[in-house]
Amino acid sequence: MNVLVIAAHPDDEILGAGGIIKKNIDQGNEVKIVIMATGIFSRRSNNFNNSVEYETNENSKKLMENELKVLRQNAKKASKILGVKNVDFYDFPDNEMDKISNLEITKSIEKIIKSFKPEIVLTHSNSDLNIDHRIIYNATLTATRPMNTSSVQEVISFEIPSSTEWNFTSPFSPNMFVDISKELKFKLKALSQYKSELKQFPHPRSLKGIEIIAKRWGTVCGYPAAEAFQIIRQIRKNF
Repeated sequence: MNVLVIAAHPDDEILGAGGIIKKNIDQGNEVKIVIMATGIFSRRSNNFNNSVEYETNENSKKLMENELKVLRQNAKKASKILGVKNVDFYDFPDNEMDKISNLEITKSIEKIIKSFKPEIVLTHSNSDLNIDHRIIYNATLTATRPMNTSSVQEVISFEIPSSTEWNFTSPFSPNMFVDISKELKFKLKALSQYKSELKQFPHPRSLKGIEIIAKRWGTVCGYPAAEAFQIIRQIRKNF
């Protein structure tokens, strides 16, 4: 079985689905990760720090381009820990994907699906605060529209700590839980490769925060640790 993970930014793939990725790899399934946006240029500064400024000069852009290379190297290291070898990067603008037409993003995803032929597609939640997450969700939903020629049988959305729960008016409502009791340590180890993206506890995007979230979802479904998902669409030939 082929599983496609479509993420907006480097680290989203691990934050949202690191446990289920590891589980699928261990089960012998083929997993492909696609990271659509750069995930760094919106910070408008070097050293991976955020700036309140919008405009940047050429020197800052060059420094950020170097940091992007490091970030993508970290993404490959994180994927390797989970056993994923198939990782692609696109160059859509970070936190400015609303500048790009939905058609262009959708066509990019359609091309990936046509080549990889996934049965399951995992992507962001429409509940997220981050604009790139919501745009990718919408484009993925369009690209995976149900047709008898499509390989896609399931579309599933994941949460991203510090984005999904911060959209207070549109809460994430999971209806699928996956036991990651054995996979949690690999998820945390993979996330630890993203040193520039991790925060200090009690920030939700800290290693301790991620562990607490996994254990909290575990209490919901009866396991020591779990990841939560929302099934967007599921097609069954037999029931």
